[in-house]
Amino acid sequence: MALKEKIGVIEKRRRFGMKPGLDRIAALMATLGNPERGLACIHVAGTNGKGSVSAMCAAILGRAGLGPVGLYTSPHLVFFNERIQIGGEPISDGALESAIDEVMAAIHGQPGHPAADATFFEIATAAAFCAFRNAGVRVAVIETGLGGRLDATNVILPVVSAITNIGLEHCEWLGDTVEAIAAEKAGIVKPGRPVVMGAMPDAARAVIAARAAEVGAPLSPFSPIVSAHRGKDGSTLFSLEDEIRSISGIRLPLEGAFQSENLATAAAAVESFAAAAGIQIGDGSFKSGLADLRWPCRFQTVRKEPLTIVDGAHNPPAAAALAASLQKLGRRPLALVAGFCDDKDVAGFLRILRPRFRVAFATETPNSRTLPASGAAALMAQAGFDVLGAGPDLSAVLDMATDWASSAGGAIVVCGSLFLAGAAAETFGAFPWRRGARSAAETLHPPCSQPRPSARD
Repeated sequence: MALKEKIGVIEKRRRFGMKPGLDRIAALMATLGNPERGLACIHVAGTNGKGSVSAMCAAILGRAGLGPVGLYTSPHLVFFNERIQIGGEPISDGALESAIDEVMAAIHGQPGHPAADATFFEIATAAAFCAFRNAGVRVAVIETGLGGRLDATNVILPVVSAITNIGLEHCEWLGDTVEAIAAEKAGIVKPGRPVVMGAMPDAARAVIAARAAEVGAPLSPFSPIVSAHRGKDGSTLFSLEDEIRSISGIRLPLEGAFQSENLATAAAAVESFAAAAGIQIGDGSFKSGLADLRWPCRFQTVRKEPLTIVDGAHNPPAAAALAASLQKLGRRPLALVAGFCDDKDVAGFLRILRPRFRVAFATETPNSRTLPASGAAALMAQAGFDVLGAGPDLSAVLDMATDWASSAGGAIVVCGSLFLAGAAAETFGAFPWRRGARSAAETLHPPCSQPRPSARD
């Protein structure tokens, strides 16, 4: 069976829906020999920014002489291999296939065992841990998929737990208040292991601090201050100061006003990891690791004429962060190109962005959960946008937006879905990695006419 079919087999397990709980993943990891126990991890949860924070942590640790550093994130943007990275590169098709084979053999060899009912995300998580073991990875950064307490990644005992900002998301699973969602995220806090909290509402901070006190987890003593300024060449440079170091001239190839906040959280997590592990991490590891970071579709400029920015924002808190970042573009007219998955708060997302945009174009995401372009256009119109075009073909919609921006002296912002952001970056040749097995990617992004599965990503 080719990799395409193997990924297709595990992807079909989405149809059973989400099954929160750790019994299946714990049983599966035990059958596999608990590869996660051989890892020294930073575990990252949060509503927005957790992927960027995870990538920053892995980039810094990767330059600290700790061997190849693993990174597990979700969802992917273009191809499945992105979810499992080793040494800053998506896992190879061969290594991915071996890891999937190992996990599926464990499942099929245990009829009637709890692991036999493992979900898509649980299998992907197990495959990541097996891949790290097979590659000799000893240090890894693990991002939660959804929530924290019952997330499959919560089988690990991390060196450090880090929680980024908290907002309303996945309310049907996590609760409909900031406090309830914070409680679910706080489920990754472990006894005796330091906890890092990013910028978040006081109500969320109080919940996480209470959980840390309850289980005896110390709050991180590190509180980095990060500032951004323009270098002589026009690029953004960052300065970082905390209790043990002061670094200036940090180049971070991620734009967006929120990256200062993400960098502060990542720095606190790395400092806490080093202190807990009894290792030294030099300033050079911060500067070189962050300078070479590749984390696409986070306020990424994919074209200069007309200026086109791609961002993975897809919920109201991310829309607010995106709106803040758009201030750097001045008063130039902006066109929104957006598509959405149908389980998101699209109205809330659009309401936040409306004051900044002159016109809008609606499209669809390369995912079976997409909202039809006509539905997205209707919501845009209801939010007060002047909708100039809509259609399922992203390239055609981008052409329409380009014609408008070129004639109006404006710029284009593509957002609304990580899947859409990945497709747009690839369309402009701005995606940093070679796509893995194309057929495997297509398996995970089925035609939008197929029935919508219940999925984590």
